[in-house]
Amino acid sequence: MTQLFFDSGDLAATEAFLSAAYTPMQIGGRPSDTRARISRTAVGGLSVDRLSFGYTMGYDAGCLGKVCLVTMHSGSIVDTTGGREEIFGPGQTFLLAPHDRPYEGQVRAARCTITMFDPHLLNRVASLPGDKDVRITGARPVGPAENRRLGAAVAYLRDHVLDESAACDDDEGGLLVSTAVQHLAATVLKTLPNNARTDRATPRDTRDAHSDTLRRAVSFIEANAHRDITLADIAASVPVTPRAVQYAFTRHAGTTPLGHLRRVRLDRAHAELRAAEPSGTTTVAAVAGRWGFAHQGRFAAAYRQAYGVAPSVTLRTGGPR
Repeated sequence: MTQLFFDSGDLAATEAFLSAAYTPMQIGGRPSDTRARISRTAVGGLSVDRLSFGYTMGYDAGCLGKVCLVTMHSGSIVDTTGGREEIFGPGQTFLLAPHDRPYEGQVRAARCTITMFDPHLLNRVASLPGDKDVRITGARPVGPAENRRLGAAVAYLRDHVLDESAACDDDEGGLLVSTAVQHLAATVLKTLPNNARTDRATPRDTRDAHSDTLRRAVSFIEANAHRDITLADIAASVPVTPRAVQYAFTRHAGTTPLGHLRRVRLDRAHAELRAAEPSGTTTVAAVAGRWGFAHQGRFAAAYRQAYGVAPSVTLRTGGPR
């Protein structure tokens, strides 16, 4: 994990920092409040930045090469790419620009969170037929509920996952972050307009959703639960399409492939807590993080629902079995 902090009232220094951190930019105008504060946390291809500008800053930037989500806390950002004027304000989470296209606009006395990750992760999560690339076709979520959902996914990653992963070793933190970023990518596909939303299942998907598909997928999940795996990886192991795997789990197991993966990881965490020496150095947080659970409250709730006790009780007593 790397962390970067910038706090300056020097416009030239701010311009140089932004150009290095994102893409070449130019600050225009003569602002009276020139203070800019930026912090970045980056790990495993993910970066989460918190930015605060006390002035209006214009930008005319090249391609980012990343999925770039912006969550507005105050002020506004105006997208003027291609001659339009689209304004984003507090409470909105949106795509700043397609990863492979230039963009331009203004940041107007704004506080915001910028979250960036590799666009290829969208392909891993969606796995469109024919090796088609996923493309996000609109900047705004498709509705108010979707906007809240996308903002909550960003906040969860920013406020919980990165803090928890900082306390883990590289392997544990890597699974923690990759699981959360997969969740964010899946949320992007469910909330922003994209070509994967309109892709339809085929008759073969339905035919392939049989019990042997479920058996093969379950076997792969159980053998690889400690690794960074996606729905596309599970489907490729059978091999069938991701939709066929989803249908197989729904039809024969009453859950989803990723829901089953979470349950297997919960079982592995349970086994590790049960086997730990109560007076040793093992902690609930470390075990949860090792198996991809960043939010301790949610882990404890899922654990209690599955086993009837808090994870701390299992660590102290070794039960339930």
